[in-house]
Amino acid sequence: MTDILLPIIALLSGFVLLIWSADEFTENGAKIANIFKVSPLIIGLLIFGFGTSAPEMLVSGLAAMDGNTGLSIGNAVGSNIFNIALVLGISAIIAPIEVHGDILKKEWVFLMLATLVAGLLLWDLRLDAIDGFILLTLLVLFLAYTFKAAKNTQNHEFDEFKQAVDKSQTTKTWIMLLIGLIVLISSAKLVVWGGIEVAQAFGISDLVIGLTVVALGTSLPELAVSVASVLKKQYEMVVGNVIGSNLFNTIAVLAIPGLIHPSNVAPEVIERDYPVMLLLTVLLFVVSYKFGKKHIINRFEGVVLVSVFSLYMWQLF
Repeated sequence: MTDILLPIIALLSGFVLLIWSADEFTENGAKIANIFKVSPLIIGLLIFGFGTSAPEMLVSGLAAMDGNTGLSIGNAVGSNIFNIALVLGISAIIAPIEVHGDILKKEWVFLMLATLVAGLLLWDLRLDAIDGFILLTLLVLFLAYTFKAAKNTQNHEFDEFKQAVDKSQTTKTWIMLLIGLIVLISSAKLVVWGGIEVAQAFGISDLVIGLTVVALGTSLPELAVSVASVLKKQYEMVVGNVIGSNLFNTIAVLAIPGLIHPSNVAPEVIERDYPVMLLLTVLLFVVSYKFGKKHIINRFEGVVLVSVFSLYMWQLF
């Protein structure tokens, strides 16, 4: 019993530190963006998308280095399922979410493309360096598109972040950004170690622990950011955060195990987990897009998303 206690403590404290550091990292990233006058589109898709996906990337990288590629792949797929079904579902239940039409026409299309490409790469039940490079190429294309779109966005939209960041605070902001990143890396290591130890103690495969415990832990920053955004009525940030985060999970997090530790993919990923991820990516568009009306995800649709998640969890266990 004492053998399992330490990994459980490591897992729980790792999650707490992960949420705190992701929040600190994201907030200070936004301040740095403000100081250097970077557009809100970059902040939404990159700072929040990358900031809240950083735990997944770190967990995936550390797990792959230890040879636990099942944990890495489960973490990437599981986090995408959590983000749409749970994060967006719960946010919509709290308050109906208005979705910007442009996000559905551009970013969602890119996410759908990335999801289909990832499916094709996983189809042969092998994730290797070539697959990793293909996914990284998509990441470069996505970043290039985002920067290009950001250049076309005028800076008058920037007022939202003008909650004056004093130039003299630049050094403090950089230090906090660095501290946030160090704690993020350390807590991700704690989560991986705790997750693997608990899984082994209960005889659970590292794929299932990646799909559940670790995916939930690394998706908590998205949930925290989304619920906070809903309460502040910043609805666009909710969907932007989920789409941005899922894009990073699909093309960056999934690329990591392929590049670090090429290995076979468990058949369950293609037979059970990937179809759920694909279904939810399609559902994201279905519940958001309203022909000729305002694009709103209502409470009932939020319940539908959470129900899909509940069914998937029931199927897993």
